[in-house]
Amino acid sequence: MEEPSQELMFKLQMFDQQIKQLQQQLEAVAQGIAEMTTLSTGLNELVGKKGKEIFAPIGRGIFAKAKLESEELNVDVGGGNFVQKSIPEAKKIIEVQIAKLEDVQKELQENLEKVGEEFNKMIMEAQKEAGEPNRVGLKEGVPSDIEGDESEGKEKAEPKGKEKKIDELV
Repeated sequence: MEEPSQELMFKLQMFDQQIKQLQQQLEAVAQGIAEMTTLSTGLNELVGKKGKEIFAPIGRGIFAKAKLESEELNVDVGGGNFVQKSIPEAKKIIEVQIAKLEDVQKELQENLEKVGEEFNKMIMEAQKEAGEPNRVGLKEGVPSDIEGDESEGKEKAEPKGKEKKIDELV
């Protein structure tokens, strides 16, 4: 059995890095969606609170007692520009932002799946070139060389050595 080439190992590392990067981006987008959803829910609590005391967040878990003078909110529209919006208008802006984040999330997920498929394809090609049995990419989850052949009375076998290491990369 032949050692995996340095080129192959480099390509596999590149795929691994791409996958990790996409996973990190997916986590950041999911966190953004959760924060925006929490913000939208929090805005509901302001309805009908004009003239009442609230706890206004200053940052990092620190709140100041404040009196809500208006249900009009100052919304940052970018570039340090603020516009006044009602609570329902602000919620609509948040809904649009959540929808955009969900679109990005879907795109990242599709990219992650494509990279994963390319990664599996590269491993299968490398195993084929090395004369190793196909060990990845089967939907049933049972590699063809482990299934055994009942007509010949073969028992199922466990992957060994370098074959097992490649499987662990997937």
